Amino acid sequence: MPPRQRILRHATVTRTERISPQLIRLTLDSPDLVGAELPFTDHYVKLLFPPPDAPYAHPVDPEQVSAEFPEHPPMTRTYSLRHRDTIRGTIALDFVTHGDTGLASPWALQAKPGDRINYFGPGGAWRPDPSYKHFILAGDEAASPAICAALEELPEHADATAFFEVADRSAVFEVPQVERVTIVWLFRDGAPYGHKLAQAVRATTIPTGRTSWFVHGVAEMIKDLRRYLFVERTIAK
Repeated sequence: MPPRQRILRHATVTRTERISPQLIRLTLDSPDLVGAELPFTDHYVKLLFPPPDAPYAHPVDPEQVSAEFPEHPPMTRTYSLRHRDTIRGTIALDFVTHGDTGLASPWALQAKPGDRINYFGPGGAWRPDPSYKHFILAGDEAASPAICAALEELPEHADATAFFEVADRSAVFEVPQVERVTIVWLFRDGAPYGHKLAQAVRATTIPTGRTSWFVHGVAEMIKDLRRYLFVERTIAK
């Protein structure tokens, strides 16, 4: 079977919003998504960026770059969708800001309505399955859009515990307030990414009855919790 062809899509910034000292939310108009089927809560896009010192700028056309500047291929950064509206063709992305370092953070900090960016996607594969009664969701800032989207689409009969790991108390942001959902904030306060999250998930009481787990974050934390859940606790995959 030939590899699945990636679809290049186009977006224009329509709104910027600071939702915490470390997070900026950008709303983008993407007419290509009008009428698209986006049924998952973990949908993501791969934004295209010019590499440092590239002789071209946004919006990036990979085919044009390959033909004209093959020595400067574009770079991608993956972001989960916080909101998606396939009637209006809009998406919202949350960016963790790191000052003027990296590719995505400086762009998000300087973004203004009218700025354009191209991307591949959206991809995605998970949403709350109504056959489950309990959900455990855990992640850091990068995973929070998918967790929040899942809480908004939680089955009516289900309950959930959602763990959010952030830098410190000042980094708390608004999350959906849903009945039967317990929100747990974890503050790194200088600890490595995922450390507090892994501790909290290990300490939580595993519900009786069918439970769905959505855990995303740094590779070390994922490896640790997979071993805990599937080996130590023998939870079915």
